[in-house]
Amino acid sequence: MEKLQFKTTINAPREKVWDILWTDETYRAWTSVFGEGSHAVSDWKKGSKILFLGGEGTGMVSRIDDLVPNEFMSFQHLGEVKDGVEDTTSERVQKWAGGRENYTLKTVDGNTELTVDLDIPEEFKEMFSEMFPNALNKIKELSER
Repeated sequence: MEKLQFKTTINAPREKVWDILWTDETYRAWTSVFGEGSHAVSDWKKGSKILFLGGEGTGMVSRIDDLVPNEFMSFQHLGEVKDGVEDTTSERVQKWAGGRENYTLKTVDGNTELTVDLDIPEEFKEMFSEMFPNALNKIKELSER
């Protein structure tokens, strides 16, 4: 798996950036850069399952591995959802299985530094390298309003 890191500085407190990241309405807004209708289904508790879904109901099944409010969120990807069915065992999903997606928020000089670390299969490196900066720009725009 490839490791990617994306970073931005946001002129807003960590609490506001955290809310922008994980509140349903704003989550849908910033993840729309990956696909219209993107959303998450979860109770947002450490150890809980989370479904990252697109408008057509397909996506990823993951677990919230760690959660420190306003500071850190870590997801471990387990498989995919296709046609409403979760798949965590097929050879196809094993490319993603165990990959992590971490969001770290730090206060730096009165601003919030948001760092996203991703583990992804090599074939998705170019796509995420193009899309994730757009997502961070959207998070920044929403947070600085």
